Amino acid sequence: MDVVVIGAGQAGLSSAYHLRRTGSVPGRDFVVLDHAPRPGGAWQFRWPTLTYGRVHGMHALPGMELTGADPDRPSSAVIGEYFARYEEAFDLGVLRPVDVRAVREGDGGRLRVETSAGVFSARALINATGTWDRPFWPRYPGQDVFRGRQLHTANYPGPEAFAGRRVIVVGGGTSAVQHLLEIAGVAAETTWVTRRPPVFRDGPFGEAEGRAAVALVDERVRRGLPPQSVVSVTGLPLNEAVRRGLEGGVLARRPMFERLTDTGAQWADGTAVEADVVLWATGFRAAVDHLAPLHLREPGGGIRVEDTRAVRDERVHLVGYGPSASTIGANRAGRAAVAAIGRLLAREPAGVAAG
Repeated sequence: MDVVVIGAGQAGLSSAYHLRRTGSVPGRDFVVLDHAPRPGGAWQFRWPTLTYGRVHGMHALPGMELTGADPDRPSSAVIGEYFARYEEAFDLGVLRPVDVRAVREGDGGRLRVETSAGVFSARALINATGTWDRPFWPRYPGQDVFRGRQLHTANYPGPEAFAGRRVIVVGGGTSAVQHLLEIAGVAAETTWVTRRPPVFRDGPFGEAEGRAAVALVDERVRRGLPPQSVVSVTGLPLNEAVRRGLEGGVLARRPMFERLTDTGAQWADGTAVEADVVLWATGFRAAVDHLAPLHLREPGGGIRVEDTRAVRDERVHLVGYGPSASTIGANRAGRAAVAAIGRLLAREPAGVAAG
């Protein structure tokens, strides 16, 4: 192949669309590999109570709008069906389920992509693997002795599973707030714990604010630092449900506990809370371990990226990483990555790259 795209979420499908439609890589072969069992990217794994009407900032894929969706249907179903229609409409030929195990240097200047479906040889790579496969579990003393249940947003089943339970929700992001607002209606007791005081954003979040937030994340990845979470630079939206949660005490935040005990959590001042469940809404990290053989990481722990190109290897583009880790950002980054790859391949005929 000329180009291998890893991942068929928003970033991967946007990239594939531009590979297929724009002519930036004319006459070139590409393949999209996706490890998920069906179309939908990470959306297919979201909890059923996250309905489409509650999705924040879902931007349509290039070339096909998502119209007429029932806001009361689960977002996993709505967006999964939309992605499936998109793949078919543009003949993207996604191969799934395929697990990418490693990307390493191949023969003749190519990249060797080792997968559960065999080995692919590529002149360029678009990595669009997102973060869903790498939930972040912080480590605190006592996690091994806590007798209750511990789970992460990645396997959050919906509020019904917490009926009558005492629940500690850990995390300062949007998911933590959504979980709390849902669980509080059925749980016996909820406690919200964050490392830093949450910052709520009142008022509109317009284009200027969006550009400023993207610029902050972009500056980090250009320095080779791991990308920050979106909420760390935008704050939490202060909508009507959040206002009610603040007024009713559901979103009364406590600082991070010192340790877990066998029956709950304990703080440095000796106070304690009994709990049956600890829900870690502590975010995700970029799923890029398969790129480790290429040695792209910087001393700061991240992959240094300019636009979408990995600075250490111009054949590798990361879409949906850092500043493009949003639905609209992924669309734009997919187009930019394909244009850059087109310029790269134009400099080096296929026969040269293949040796």
